[in-house]
Amino acid sequence: MDFLKLTQLRHSVRSYATQPVEPEKLNYILECARLAPSAVNKQPWKFLVVQSEEGRKNICRCYAREWLAEAPLYIVVCAAESEAWTRRFDGKNHADIDAAIATEHICLAAAEQGLGSCWVCNFDPALMQELFRFEPGTHPVAIIPIGYPNEKEQPEAKRKPASDIVTYL
Repeated sequence: MDFLKLTQLRHSVRSYATQPVEPEKLNYILECARLAPSAVNKQPWKFLVVQSEEGRKNICRCYAREWLAEAPLYIVVCAAESEAWTRRFDGKNHADIDAAIATEHICLAAAEQGLGSCWVCNFDPALMQELFRFEPGTHPVAIIPIGYPNEKEQPEAKRKPASDIVTYL
């Protein structure tokens, strides 16, 4: 599959089948995330795979949506600020940027494997920290539900035209 087709295929899935995700597909997705680029190759990310019933319930406590509870597993992408590169000119830490790149690798790899995902940032980070006890200096950036889509058809993507977002000088 070419990259343009893959990006057209990837979309936010909000309905999941009960079918479990095969371990080899999960491992493939995690390997794609591991190989994501990062500033100065610091790789300041951690991936928490949540599959247990208790863990899944805790994820849903952090973001209570019925559709989210359908997913058979979640990958919580975390950023480790102390491990990230910081730009010397203004002190900007790139942990969140690098974690975001890895997050999109997860979503694209899931789509390529025939799985659905949704980038969820609207969750309670303090509750998540309390429930999952991340290492000091590490914070959750996104929850990615992963599973087989339970959709009749892919929703139409609403995107701005290139003329609205591209400038040539």
